[in-house]
Amino acid sequence: MEAERTLRDEELTRLGELAAQLRVDSIRCSTRAGSGHPTSSLSAADLLAVLISRHLRYDWSYPGNRANDHLIFSKGHASPLLYAVFRAAGAISEQELMDTYRQSRSRLQGHPTPVLPWVDVATGSLGQGLPVGVGIALAGQYLDQLPFHVWVLCGDSEMAEGSIWEALDKAGHYGLRNLTAIVDVNRLGQRGATELEWDLDTYRRRVEAFGCQGIVVDGHDLVAIDEVLGRARQASGPTVVLARTVKGKGVPEIENKPDWHGKALKPDMAERAVAALGGVRQIRVTAPPPEPLPPSGPPAAVQPPALPEYPKGEKVATRNAYGDALRALGARKDVVALDGEVSDSTRADKFGEAYPDRFFEMFISEQQLVAAAVGLQVRGYRPFAATFAAFLSRAYDFIRMAAISQADIALSGSHAGVEIGPDGPSQMGLEDLAAMRAVQGSTVLYPSDAVSCAALVAQLVDREGISYLRTTRGKYPVLYDNGDVFPIGGSKLVRDGDDVALIGAGVTVHNCLAAADELTREGIDSRVIDLYSVKPLDRQRLLDAVRATGGRLVVVEDHYPEGGLGSAVLEALADLAEPVRVTHLAVRGLPGSATPTQQMNQAGIGVDAIVRAARALG
Repeated sequence: MEAERTLRDEELTRLGELAAQLRVDSIRCSTRAGSGHPTSSLSAADLLAVLISRHLRYDWSYPGNRANDHLIFSKGHASPLLYAVFRAAGAISEQELMDTYRQSRSRLQGHPTPVLPWVDVATGSLGQGLPVGVGIALAGQYLDQLPFHVWVLCGDSEMAEGSIWEALDKAGHYGLRNLTAIVDVNRLGQRGATELEWDLDTYRRRVEAFGCQGIVVDGHDLVAIDEVLGRARQASGPTVVLARTVKGKGVPEIENKPDWHGKALKPDMAERAVAALGGVRQIRVTAPPPEPLPPSGPPAAVQPPALPEYPKGEKVATRNAYGDALRALGARKDVVALDGEVSDSTRADKFGEAYPDRFFEMFISEQQLVAAAVGLQVRGYRPFAATFAAFLSRAYDFIRMAAISQADIALSGSHAGVEIGPDGPSQMGLEDLAAMRAVQGSTVLYPSDAVSCAALVAQLVDREGISYLRTTRGKYPVLYDNGDVFPIGGSKLVRDGDDVALIGAGVTVHNCLAAADELTREGIDSRVIDLYSVKPLDRQRLLDAVRATGGRLVVVEDHYPEGGLGSAVLEALADLAEPVRVTHLAVRGLPGSATPTQQMNQAGIGVDAIVRAARALG
């Protein structure tokens, strides 16, 4: 017994020394950089020392090991602590930590990003790490069926974010026993005390109301932390470790004092702090190894999907084609689908019926919808997430951060534009094209018929980055032959003509065609362009139209005028030497309730408005 006690004391001493090293390195790198969040790092150092030494099963030499646990810093501003962990694990050198943190072209950015192979997703916009962790845990428990664990370090300030509670709700709903959130309850936020300060009992009651086990612990008691993390790994459902900590722990000059958030210590103070913590150390952590992966056979050959076919002229809604194509893609085992409780409208339910084990219902939680998709793609799956186009605006910060994470996800927004009819403006996506075009590296598509929609959906399964497909509620005639090719970045010349070019996407292509028929009767020869790829745009097709028509273009979109199809066209032609006259028809007022045809006519994007615009160009 005495030998065991001595061994335990030695281990506790080593853990204490490691925690001190993490604190020292957090101070040193942020002081050297002249910026950062050392106090937020100091509070969680004991938690991380125990976690990485005894509970995080991770092969630091092989971050791609599918059996590795996942560590997510939802409180991404505590990056000094994360990078100090990486140094302790031997993943980065002391020189890289000290000389490059927050410097130009460094991997060690102010907030973590996946430019580092040990970082799954970018964090720093608070409230996002835990929702993404839910997606990773879903993959592990329901798809991979591997024993890895997902550990998410959260800050107490971000517990005020609704997305945290969406995540805990879905973790409880799906019984994610492989997910543990560790909340660093240090009481102080950016400008003062947090909402609940150290009221850990209220935190616990709230967590448990969402179906998760809440465990309160002293976040500086190494023995207690070790016991609690061991319990969390063996739990039968999701756990939330609520750790009472002190901001700035270990540095008496700043412990538990406001006005130190996001401030690096000046060199003289840093020198005193490092001395108080016992100086610089060179401890190297050997993490517990991940469990061995079960043997696997050769990867299955990926066969091209048998896409649905539609008779030319038949009226089919593109949202139906999305569902049909998604179901066809389900033949690939890596394709998963998610929806926000509107799958009977987005038609994602077709995939859910065929592949219920790979369909995840996120209910009316659009932030969690996108975050779960990001988490699933971390594990190598190809997620398609759908809801109404208007409701994706609730998740826009998650979409923006997904791009920073270099995530590969496909989003589908149905019920777009005034075309949806009597439901009124609250249900109309009229800003979505602009929002999605603004996302770094995004792809934005708006097909006009079922054949083009199915062909584009099939391409998104292997598309890098954030992809967005806008679908239409109403049924419109199939324009193209089955087997026609629709390359991303391309367009279709639906009708040739040299007097004026009518340019649309989605529903307005059909209005342009009807207008072209009327103009033909008046002796005006109209070319109609289906600009189904809004980003990237087919600039060459536009140049050809300018030269063929003498620069007379009518751009028609079921979207507000800012940032959508018209903006994309004008940007593409901005540096053109030839004279160009563009009439831009878009939704310029606030719609109400009416039939789809009435809505488009009242918005000035109907057939008559297009005819008048073409005539006016002369």
